[in-house]
Amino acid sequence: MPEQVLLISCEHAVNRVPRRFLELFSSHEAVLASHRGYDAGALELAEYLAEALQAPCFVGRITRLLVDHNRSPHNRALWSEFSRQLDAAGRDWLLESFYRPFRAGVSARIAAHIGAGQRVLHLGVHSFTPVLDGKQRTTDIGILYDPQRAGEKVFARSLQGALRRARPDLRVRMNDPYRGISDGHQSGYRRQYAGDRYLAVELEINQRLVTGVPGSWQILQRDIGASLREALAGGA
Repeated sequence: MPEQVLLISCEHAVNRVPRRFLELFSSHEAVLASHRGYDAGALELAEYLAEALQAPCFVGRITRLLVDHNRSPHNRALWSEFSRQLDAAGRDWLLESFYRPFRAGVSARIAAHIGAGQRVLHLGVHSFTPVLDGKQRTTDIGILYDPQRAGEKVFARSLQGALRRARPDLRVRMNDPYRGISDGHQSGYRRQYAGDRYLAVELEINQRLVTGVPGSWQILQRDIGASLREALAGGA
């Protein structure tokens, strides 16, 4: 079995708006600060895991409301109702300044590892709002993967088991609250690389765990890190 290396990405890390686009969000600050603007806690968790497991971490540097790093170029959801107001020059600037460099950095690192005969485990780190469209979401931690890719399924099950042992108080579910095969950053790499060379898994953390009892979020980060280390060791 080839050596396995971990790569981490955090597509919705921040709600930063470059100065030239601030006017788009005038009187819309609440939206920018909400789950629509960024994934609360995701950047902190991604950076913690990267340091704990000595893995590279690629981070989106602007709000998803300008350009969504987790959507393919052809996906209408690449742009929000705010950025669709921009002219072609404005959208091109966002793509050239943020979206394409982010994607190119991840793509180059994956290609380098696979070219060196290694297998890449690409972990995307996200969080989700506890209530969507008036419905309470009961999942605490979601693990997203493609059920048709055997390596992803094995690793996702291993990670779920480790998390459940570490945190029996939490509901850890597979492909919930989203489907692992929905269009996203990892979709193109799955088409490009065979399943024995590239594995894509996403972590989705309920944001109520990020904003809960003081100190509990830091404990959960350590528990996730330990569980991820255990799952990685099992697939080594």
